Amino acid sequence: MCNLYRMTSAVTEVAEMFGVAAPHGSNVSGEIYPGTAGLVYDGDSLRSMVWGFPLTLKGKQGQPLKPKPVNNTRTDKLGSGFWKASFVNRRCLIPLNAFAEAEGAEGSKTRTWFSLPDQPIFTAAGIWRDSAEWGRVYSMVMTDACIALEDIHDRSPVLISPSDRTRWLAGDPKEAKALCAPYRGEMTIDRTQAPWTRQ
Repeated sequence: MCNLYRMTSAVTEVAEMFGVAAPHGSNVSGEIYPGTAGLVYDGDSLRSMVWGFPLTLKGKQGQPLKPKPVNNTRTDKLGSGFWKASFVNRRCLIPLNAFAEAEGAEGSKTRTWFSLPDQPIFTAAGIWRDSAEWGRVYSMVMTDACIALEDIHDRSPVLISPSDRTRWLAGDPKEAKALCAPYRGEMTIDRTQAPWTRQ
């Protein structure tokens, strides 16, 4: 599952791609981790949201613990209670330049980055909602691994092509669900020696 992605393009460039105004005061860029802010296009505007739906767990004594960001949504769970209303009513697009997966032996995993050679900025499928804990939040939709990831992970992000963006945002749930398939295009793979742990 994707727990790290990169968005280094200028906010104005991302806004231009969607044909909307750039949000004022947004400096979201660099490496995006669960629980941090990322740019999201909700079909009307480009805005900053927190990556991950808050999930509050309870401690041994029944006390509420600090919420955990649930940043990935499996395609086969989109109809469940935690995700359903957002999938039906609040789909979004997540612009990114690359996403990373951990690769290597336990304890010494490194970052392997995946990008699209024909799209410097591409889009992943997302859903969003308002939360009491962090304001507006979003989650990235996952499906079975595409060919480039088969040897690394069993799942990969749902990537939405430019021609399918309107269908993901505004189509009915059945149309949107049909887009939740492994990416079939070419990917650039960049294996690095950077440790997987957050730097």
